[in-house]
Amino acid sequence: MSAKMAAAAFLLAFFASQQLLARADVVTVSEARQLREEVRDMFYHAFDGYMQHAFPRDELRPLTCQGEDTLGGYALTLIDSLDTLALLGDRERFGSAVEWIGENVRFDINKTVSVFETTIRVLGGLLSAHLIASDYSTGMKIQNYDDELLHLAEDLARRMLPAFETPTGIPFGSVNLLQGVDEHESQITSTAGGGTLTLEFGVLSRLTNNPIFEQVTKNAVRGIWARRSKINLVGAHINVFSGEWTQKDAGIGTSIDSFYEYLLKAYLLFGDDEYLFMFQEAYKAAMHYLYHDPWYVEVNMNSAVTVWPLFNSLQAFWPGLQVLYGDIAPAIRTHAAFFSVWKRYGFTPEGFNLASFSIQSGQRSYPLRPELIESTYWLFKATRDFRYLDAGRDMVASIQYGARCPCGYCHIADVESHKQDDHMESFFLAETVKYLWLLFDLAAGPDNIVENGPYKYIFNTESHLLPATAEIALANEHCSYLGAFCRDGGERDAFTGISSSYQEANDTRITDSWMSSSSPSEAENSFTTSSFIKGFCPTLTHDQKFGFSYTADKHGTHNVEPANQHQSHSAIMISESLVINSAAIDKSYTGQYPENPHREEIEKNSSDEKDSQLVREQIQT
Repeated sequence: MSAKMAAAAFLLAFFASQQLLARADVVTVSEARQLREEVRDMFYHAFDGYMQHAFPRDELRPLTCQGEDTLGGYALTLIDSLDTLALLGDRERFGSAVEWIGENVRFDINKTVSVFETTIRVLGGLLSAHLIASDYSTGMKIQNYDDELLHLAEDLARRMLPAFETPTGIPFGSVNLLQGVDEHESQITSTAGGGTLTLEFGVLSRLTNNPIFEQVTKNAVRGIWARRSKINLVGAHINVFSGEWTQKDAGIGTSIDSFYEYLLKAYLLFGDDEYLFMFQEAYKAAMHYLYHDPWYVEVNMNSAVTVWPLFNSLQAFWPGLQVLYGDIAPAIRTHAAFFSVWKRYGFTPEGFNLASFSIQSGQRSYPLRPELIESTYWLFKATRDFRYLDAGRDMVASIQYGARCPCGYCHIADVESHKQDDHMESFFLAETVKYLWLLFDLAAGPDNIVENGPYKYIFNTESHLLPATAEIALANEHCSYLGAFCRDGGERDAFTGISSSYQEANDTRITDSWMSSSSPSEAENSFTTSSFIKGFCPTLTHDQKFGFSYTADKHGTHNVEPANQHQSHSAIMISESLVINSAAIDKSYTGQYPENPHREEIEKNSSDEKDSQLVREQIQT
């Protein structure tokens, strides 16, 4: 045998052995069940630590076993954990928590809070729990529940309305829940902060039959989108009074990320084509100017010149969003790249420099973020490819061995040394653990309301469950035909047939009857579209049809060639497995992973018994 043939035989034997080892290491259905239970134990280790050592303060300090108020001092972690308790089937603790919040939480307090964080964590948590607790079909209906959480949510949202009193319609970043916006409040806000409010406020409008909440948040999105650059990119920070961009770095991560997310999800939940149009245009621009396969960079929003060759951890939500949009192939490649950073350090640092392939200075921490786990869940749901179970198993191991501490789970101050930091944000229980549990439950045979429940669910950016019920998703259609039920008893418009007491969400007029005594006056808005009626008009462009105008940068812009035309995608919401041949998409990556011998077994259903304890007992102790 020649030397070349011997070498070839050795390589073949080596790769064959690696494939056998890979097959032996596949996550089986049995192991998926064990991992699901391990994740359940992770949740209760952190939740019990919070209840015993921090409740009713906002968040837990898991190293010193103390509490701290980080947002408003109203049991933030408990509110943020409500729908996770329901998802786990913990009826007793869910019911006790809902009862305690309804009796004890009030928002008439002299606290200045973040509009963004309060919306996604508190408002989203209250609305999700209300929709679960008030509906028999969820299996978690609370017998004596009387919409207490909905009333709290409405009160909280009204107290945030003064933030939207700006010339652009883009809200201030912070608001005082008792006194409104402080006269010295900064006029600068982030794009995500102003454009990530539509789901929660829109759902609230449909549940309360009060359009004002949906209208002000939609105007905020329009205010941002109307000021996009000529190449359809948005910057990171904007002045809410002048509309000038104060930071013109465009990306998909920090300060911008969930703006993209809510454009697509608002369309999926509400069926509003205006959001879909904005998302399609924004997505095409992002894929043309920001995407350097498989990574994403930050560029100047006008010239598209690269300013930061940086992967930041908040970008990791993007592959999951691409799954919802149906763009699976780039999602797979990008997830593989992002996960390679996790494998390198055991966690993803806040920033990873793509030029030097090293941790970005000053961004060495991992604050238990969920974004990469979120994308892992969505990709497994779309492909049923077991590489994502392998990834999930690695993530569980990293968190268990690196972040677990006496009373909960700690931030990682440095992903190289794995030094722990004495903080545990509420999103660890609302998102990080939730997506891990959903991942392994889906593999073991789903037994939860997301996979087997009566509705399709959209997750807000804090992973709170918002169901696409007729009341929410068809608010403007359910009363639009002869003989339809109109719960408000309003008269139908003679032309459209739509009940006059619930005006179209695109109507941005604000009337005094919708406002509380402390709410803002009518805001100036340069692109109000009263009496807007959807329809196809072949002589108008989308920009003309929806009333958008390009606001030129007064300092001028660089000439940039227009974005390439991309194949259009249908917006989808995954509910059944979308099985694709991953090897055909990315042979170089999937070659490391053989076909899952347990695929058929993984897709079988199974159920498990759920342990529970009373929140009330813990409160008393």
